[in-house]
Amino acid sequence: MNWVVTVLLVLGVFFFAIGTIGILRLPDFYSRLHAAGKCDTLAMTLTVSAVALYNIHGLSFGNILVSWKVFAIVFFISMASPTATHAITKAALVVGVEPWLKKRGPRK
Repeated sequence: MNWVVTVLLVLGVFFFAIGTIGILRLPDFYSRLHAAGKCDTLAMTLTVSAVALYNIHGLSFGNILVSWKVFAIVFFISMASPTATHAITKAALVVGVEPWLKKRGPRK
């Protein structure tokens, strides 16, 4: 079980790092929000799932109950984060935030 928890934690940290790099490197608001929304949701799911699995290690009723609650939190955040990202993106589009367009040279 410790190996599974370790792999989940390492993958979670990896996706948090990739999301951070995406926020820093991508050119506009929409691309950055996409990187943040996707990577943070996956990283949070992996990391908190690792915590829940580690907590089951004792196999007592209290530990199992806490782990079920943590998995419920994972489920609700996994539903809320993409919804919030979509709402923020739609609001930015309504307000008038223009998407980035790659400048092209003259066509021949």
